[in-house]
Amino acid sequence: MKKAIKKIWKLLPPAARKRIVRLTQPRFTASAAAVVVNSEGKVLLLEHLLRPYSGWGFPGGFIDRGETPEAAVIREVREETGIEITDVRLVEVRTVDRHLEFIYSARGEGPGEILSGEILDLAWYAADEVPEGLTRRERRILEQVLAGEH
Repeated sequence: MKKAIKKIWKLLPPAARKRIVRLTQPRFTASAAAVVVNSEGKVLLLEHLLRPYSGWGFPGGFIDRGETPEAAVIREVREETGIEITDVRLVEVRTVDRHLEFIYSARGEGPGEILSGEILDLAWYAADEVPEGLTRRERRILEQVLAGEH
């Protein structure tokens, strides 16, 4: 089922994917994601089933009503991977259309496991092994975090 949904999702142009999200979140959306780095300096990336622009990216998701962005990113990483993150620090906040996005850096350990139907795969990557599919912005943030700028 996931593979069929992924194929259909990939066939849709990014604007259509974005519209689908907007139809299910009519006012505005807010999300939080984290660049999670382990003691070996590797970064945790997830292959998301329903990302509008690409498959691989940082763990994270929508912020629940009444939840802080920091609490949301801690919850999302735990719900998606079982990994408990620490040393959570705000890196960047941006708005795009009617979406507010909080990006954090964090520390995490362990292999993790796929605990969400929204996740196809997860892996820890060295900086020179990061898979294709990250946006230029995500790559910039990743490089800044790994360089210790945040």
